Amino acid sequence: MGDQATPPAPELAEMAISDGHSLKHPFSDRAPVRSIVCRPDGGAGLAGQRVRAGGWVKTGREQGKGSFAFLEVNDGSCPANLQVIVDAGVADLSTLVQTGTCVLVEGLLKVPPEGTKQKIELRVDKVLHVGPTDPASYPIPKTKLSLEFLRDHIHLRARTNTISAVARIRNALAFATHSFFQEHGFLYVHTPIITTSDCEGAGEMFQATTLISEAEKLEKELILNPPPTEADLEAAKLTVGEKGNIVSQLKAAKATKEEISASVADLKIAKENLSRVEERAKLKPGIPKKDGKIDYGQDFFSRQAFLTVSGQLQVETYACAVSSVYTFGPTFRAEHSHTSRHLAEFWMVEPEIAFADLQDDMNCAEAYVKYMCQWLLNKCFDDMELMAKLYDKGCIDRLRMVSSTPFERISYTEAVQLLEEAVRGGKEFEKNVEWGIDLASEHERYLTEDIFRKPVIVYNYPKGIKAFYMRLNDDSKTVAAMDILVPKVNHSHAHFKVCVPFCIHSNWLCHLLQVGELIGGSQREERYEVIKQRIAEMGLPIEPYEWYLDLRRYGTVKHCGFGLGFERMILFATGIDNIRDVIPFPRYPGRADL
Repeated sequence: MGDQATPPAPELAEMAISDGHSLKHPFSDRAPVRSIVCRPDGGAGLAGQRVRAGGWVKTGREQGKGSFAFLEVNDGSCPANLQVIVDAGVADLSTLVQTGTCVLVEGLLKVPPEGTKQKIELRVDKVLHVGPTDPASYPIPKTKLSLEFLRDHIHLRARTNTISAVARIRNALAFATHSFFQEHGFLYVHTPIITTSDCEGAGEMFQATTLISEAEKLEKELILNPPPTEADLEAAKLTVGEKGNIVSQLKAAKATKEEISASVADLKIAKENLSRVEERAKLKPGIPKKDGKIDYGQDFFSRQAFLTVSGQLQVETYACAVSSVYTFGPTFRAEHSHTSRHLAEFWMVEPEIAFADLQDDMNCAEAYVKYMCQWLLNKCFDDMELMAKLYDKGCIDRLRMVSSTPFERISYTEAVQLLEEAVRGGKEFEKNVEWGIDLASEHERYLTEDIFRKPVIVYNYPKGIKAFYMRLNDDSKTVAAMDILVPKVNHSHAHFKVCVPFCIHSNWLCHLLQVGELIGGSQREERYEVIKQRIAEMGLPIEPYEWYLDLRRYGTVKHCGFGLGFERMILFATGIDNIRDVIPFPRYPGRADL
């Protein structure tokens, strides 16, 4: 009987609301604030219902000469607060009104007096829990705080309107990601975080090793128990010799079996002791080396290992077996950058499709971006309204534009020709335009804002600026790669103002929106001899990629894929400037809090 669930009290029984969900949380005896205030009627239709609600006080004030208090309570389920009214006879009001206080209260929902903005309020008759806060030391007061300030209080910043809204937007985009690929028949594959290959060939990888910690442990151990001296070693050898002589003498004297066995046992103990002494004599402080280099044969994985910069190479192994797959997980880059668009730990979405070429790749990427934009409009509009109010007035218009506008497609060569024509017509760029350059932000902005005024996919880039795994085109100069460029619409819809590039390999900064690279992809090189030559051209060692070459040796298939930086998608959607503010626990040079 002890494992059976206790039925809810009759007065707090579940009731259906307009969207078909229960008012009460399924695993907590309370009603989420969202289920009350986010109804089409603002909650007015719930008047007369008895509910239990909990959350953290955003703001509170005593009224009526201390006879009652108004509390604005939020539980993170939505941007809106629930107005709570508590009489002095129910609880100590001075504790309840402090910003940051946690409360769990019970009472009746009532329609407030006319003229107030709230559609419903909770009149409390029971205070079930109070988590008090010291206002003198609480670092998240109700005053306006900068996002930079909040990074110094990472464990509490989710209590703010902005960060909680970003968390819900991030959750919605993650859900949209899985929904999109699952709806289109993709298999979700968990690729390894620890790898022995460098996908991008940049070498900016965090190393995963136990050599340092083992060396520190050994150094401490040798201080407490110093290694044996030469004299100790000689003494151990002498003991073995003596014990061996005794055994020989007993055998020669035809001693009893019991005497010989006992002596042999003593000899065995002496030899084991000598072995331990010899092993400890070899121990030396510091990281083990062999031929003057670090001996990774003694490391945990018996070879060098790193935190992954991409799951693409590994997920290709499944694409070449089960056809359509995607991976969505954390990736790492040890780039010592302090810009607003770089993180040391970030999340990547990387689909891979077998029996598909670059055109299929572009179709999938365009559909995925549109799907996410529409998902936010459908599922997270209240949070997007908050982003529009606080950070970027055009963010909702941008989502609408991208979700509904067909993307233009032009080759890299055509893009350069258009830019060169602009230069001949008097347009000035800071970076010279010539075939072979990695397009700069000013070039990409010009293509999206001035020429096409719509999202643009640029494809077939010079092989010299792209990764080794991208398929070499027949011209032997370009590879089947693509980047997507998306403009930002202005508030009046008259014209596009800021471009946001969707490329994984570009290295530029979109100064106004601060997004930078977001998505990019390619058809993969499926020909064994060609990719082997490309690896050599890039100066990469063959050995770590032998397994990757096997995919081309055994049952090769044309396939393609792309990568989307998840945090950059959130920046694009919200208009927030700094990537450190759209990931729950940002890691960057000098900071790895919690």
